[in-house]
Amino acid sequence: MHISTILNEAARLWPGSEAVVCGEHRLTYAEFASRARKLAYVFLDADLSPGDRVAIIHPNCHIFLEAYFAAAYAGLILTPINYRLSAQELSFILEDSGARVLISHADLKNKVTEAVSSDQDSLLLENIIWTCEDDLGSLDIEGYTSSAYESAIASANSRSLTGMEGGGDCEPAHLYYTSGTTGKPKGVILTHTNVVTHAQGTITELELTDADVWGHIAPLYHLADAWATFAITMVGGKHVLVPKFDRPRVLETIRTEKITMSNLIPTMLNQLVNEPGAADVKYPSLRYILSGGAPIAPELVRKVINTFGCEYVQTYGMTETSPYLTMSLLKEHLKRLPEEKQFRYQSRTGRKFITIELKVVNDDGQEVRPDNKEVGEIWVCGPTVTPGYWHRPDETAAAFEDGWFKTGDLAVIDEEGYVNIVDRKKDMIVSGGECVYSTEIEHVLYEHPAILEAAVIGVPDENWGEAVKAVVVQKPGVVVAEEELINFCKERITHYKAPSTVDFVDELPKTGTGKIFKKVLKDKYWLGYDKRVH
Repeated sequence: MHISTILNEAARLWPGSEAVVCGEHRLTYAEFASRARKLAYVFLDADLSPGDRVAIIHPNCHIFLEAYFAAAYAGLILTPINYRLSAQELSFILEDSGARVLISHADLKNKVTEAVSSDQDSLLLENIIWTCEDDLGSLDIEGYTSSAYESAIASANSRSLTGMEGGGDCEPAHLYYTSGTTGKPKGVILTHTNVVTHAQGTITELELTDADVWGHIAPLYHLADAWATFAITMVGGKHVLVPKFDRPRVLETIRTEKITMSNLIPTMLNQLVNEPGAADVKYPSLRYILSGGAPIAPELVRKVINTFGCEYVQTYGMTETSPYLTMSLLKEHLKRLPEEKQFRYQSRTGRKFITIELKVVNDDGQEVRPDNKEVGEIWVCGPTVTPGYWHRPDETAAAFEDGWFKTGDLAVIDEEGYVNIVDRKKDMIVSGGECVYSTEIEHVLYEHPAILEAAVIGVPDENWGEAVKAVVVQKPGVVVAEEELINFCKERITHYKAPSTVDFVDELPKTGTGKIFKKVLKDKYWLGYDKRVH
């Protein structure tokens, strides 16, 4: 099934139903589909061909939803980009993806200008569509064609939409960029089959219907939220968009728009449940609050359940898997357990998602015992797993073994089939739902003239789940301040990747082969925690 079919069917079955609420904009499904098709015409007017890439860097907005479906209509590959990235990182993604059109919010003009002006010869980018109508001339960037979003839609010429003709279900639909182990972002390919199958799976698991109202609160460039674009549309539900995370506004929107479910990263949930007065009001429309994108502490799960008075579902997944791999939904017989025993399952990583096969294997590739003790790596396969990385054949090959995708996450599994992640095989840090790779930061630290050795680890943090900590050895006779090192990193990489704290030591622990022994470093900070995620 092709992604374009989803919106076509929704417009046919629920033409007059409210589909999108975004500030003052309220669109029916007929209007939503019409606007998405017009945006597809804009792409075709730019002489894009099937398989070409279109990028979007934008806060949550109805425009983001339209771009997801317009790209499918025109047979193009959409590349959503994190607007928090630096200009250098944005430039890399535009170059690596080969995007020919970029949709950008006007407020990001300075960042976009820096990103596309540094080395134009390396970019295929030709057109920038700005989501504004005011003073378009001030947004012109030399060497690129600029247009205003609404004006472009109004003047687009109708023509054949290749995505509507069927076929191509196994072709790439999206490129989501995630940090690689070397620190360079890599594009995760998701096909139409990946996306649609995942949407169908969530409909089954969460029993989605046209009565559901989804709150797009987490960013739409991230799959923790983006998957709902397709699942909610498939059942004719309503999309309510919040442009940025503002605690009072989010809580008020949940009540006034009668949101029935949303998926938020734990840092967002932590802020919401600690907002003054949040627990003093009722949220009768909510039936599910899901968390994903980062590990979550059981104590926070309790607060979420007590504050919102609805069912809580912990989710685990990856960009490479569309994303869900597990959900902590209770099996029917577990619902008859005492409340505290039910909570133990609710606060676990969860049992396998319906679209995939999952196993936890030891270093020999054999499945671990389902005793909730033996630790192994989670491997998965199924129709929602990526076919690979964009132009990265070696990394694609390394990610799979005998058809199974190796997640790199270590977990235990119990007799009910519920897994619980206890550590990460690689030195990845998840801070506030964002993936941070230690090697990238270490490389920056080694650029500083005062640093002899450096190791970067994740340490427990009540707000962000994990915080980035650098442990460094200075060169003899050289002294550098903690703040200077942190600012040094912030000048070279995105701020959220920079260390929040730095510890200075005389030497770093080493393995027998002379490698820095990070496990010993981590043990000090994680003492007293049952899991190596927070």
